[in-house]
Amino acid sequence: MTIRRSARISSRGNGVQAPPISQTTTSQKRKPSPEPPSTPAKKRIRPVEPVTPTPTAVGLITENGDHKLGKKPRNATVTRLADPNLSNATLLSPETSRVIASRDIELVSPSKASSVRTTTANLLEEACAHLIKVDERMRPLIEKHHCRVFSPEGLAEKIDPFESLTSGIISQQVSGAAAKSIKAKFVALFHKDGEEGPEKRFPLPSEVAACSVEHLRTAGLSQRKAEYIQGLAEKFANGDLNAQLLHDAPYEEVLEKLIAVRGLGRWSVEMFACFALKRMDVFSLGDLGVQRGMAAFVGRDVAKLKSKGGKWKYMSEKEMSELSEQFAPYRSLFMWYMWRVEETDISTLE
Repeated sequence: MTIRRSARISSRGNGVQAPPISQTTTSQKRKPSPEPPSTPAKKRIRPVEPVTPTPTAVGLITENGDHKLGKKPRNATVTRLADPNLSNATLLSPETSRVIASRDIELVSPSKASSVRTTTANLLEEACAHLIKVDERMRPLIEKHHCRVFSPEGLAEKIDPFESLTSGIISQQVSGAAAKSIKAKFVALFHKDGEEGPEKRFPLPSEVAACSVEHLRTAGLSQRKAEYIQGLAEKFANGDLNAQLLHDAPYEEVLEKLIAVRGLGRWSVEMFACFALKRMDVFSLGDLGVQRGMAAFVGRDVAKLKSKGGKWKYMSEKEMSELSEQFAPYRSLFMWYMWRVEETDISTLE
């Protein structure tokens, strides 16, 4: 019997067809074969010499009073009389911005000018020569590191003592970045909202003294620091402290006056006297960095001494005092170099 064409087509449609062959997906990226582990090359980081040799406090202590929070201008150097036993700074009166400094050499009478030996132009040179004369091992340190703090340009910087001391209090027990942030907020408290630009001046002592502690705290200050700064401002506002006194008074009187202020310890005052007042014969026995540098300077293995522990782990107080006294009246400069002594190889001179 002949099957009709339509029936044949129908029977083919009922058959089960094989599923299409799946194609391998090529869109997925092949993972690279893992490389054998290796130690990465050690990056060589070039050490950057700090602007200031001490902890972060000093960086703020020595900020220019005339540039405020803006970019530091170049200071026009003026040759003035200098004395290693006195302040060689150019100070600004916090309330009036009056410049207080030693006499300009050009204003000294000709008869006396011929006998003048030490000026702000040669103070650093004389100090370095003295350090090398006392100990030849100082030569490579001095040749490698230029001390800008006591250079003619450094001595020409205008320093507001109230700003410097306030900055020191702000910097206590916080990082450098945190201290700068808090200081900027502190200054902003005394300027109108939205005021921009780098010319925001540091507040006057009278302005800070009139401000409540609660308002000062909004800058990020602790209760105690806010009280310290307000108390310091009151000292300047009522005349107990002033730029003329800090510039002219003997060192021991400066120490006594400032240590009596709440919030200012001996180390803070020593750093202020050295880096803000530019006194050449300051030495801090309590600075661990100086102690470590002195130990390395005399040839001790500071890595082994570190495990000794205690306050005088690298060198005793008596040893520090006896060694530093040899460099008077330029112990500030000697101290500055002791912070850097481990950066220079002096073994060939030992």
